[in-house]
Amino acid sequence: CTHYLFIVVVAVNSTLLTINAGDYIFYTDWAWTSFVVFSISQTLLLVVGACYYLTFTGVPGTATYYALIMTVYTWVAKGAWFALGYPYDFIVTPVWLPSAMLLDLAYWATKKNKHSLILFGGVMCGMSLPLFNMVNLITVADPLETAFKYPRPTLPPYMTPIEPAVGKFYNSPVALGAGAGAVLSVTMAALGCKLNT
Repeated sequence: CTHYLFIVVVAVNSTLLTINAGDYIFYTDWAWTSFVVFSISQTLLLVVGACYYLTFTGVPGTATYYALIMTVYTWVAKGAWFALGYPYDFIVTPVWLPSAMLLDLAYWATKKNKHSLILFGGVMCGMSLPLFNMVNLITVADPLETAFKYPRPTLPPYMTPIEPAVGKFYNSPVALGAGAGAVLSVTMAALGCKLNT
């Protein structure tokens, strides 16, 4: 019962984070900064839950199944946002499935070695999700165009528009997200595995 509850909690939190990541006003104001922050947070949520579920069952393929659960939760929640008037083609689901497949591959290829899953799987998942997420973002509507087409009447104080600092501190949001994600994912993969012991 506990592990099913854990899956629901992590998947729901992933959904809430993703909805924020798909908020076109937020994305427009913060540009690549929000892409990096949300890519890292999505990676960590995916890794901790997938590694927990994967090592709990011991069956390669479970991480991909977990990512599928996250995706379904997210699309259901975003369907509700679509009903409120948000453009559906902009509210994007980060591409969890390919990164989860890499976790499964690391576990299967090393004959269910938990330490290899943590090290290799964590690094591969952390490095790949920002890349897949950027490919996903390229296919959707332009954030600035969308923001002007669907103006939101009020903004909470923490989302007051600021000048985006694109390229001011770093030039590649994918590289920054992948680098930070690769390091942090190893720690979260270890935590996910540790929850079973």
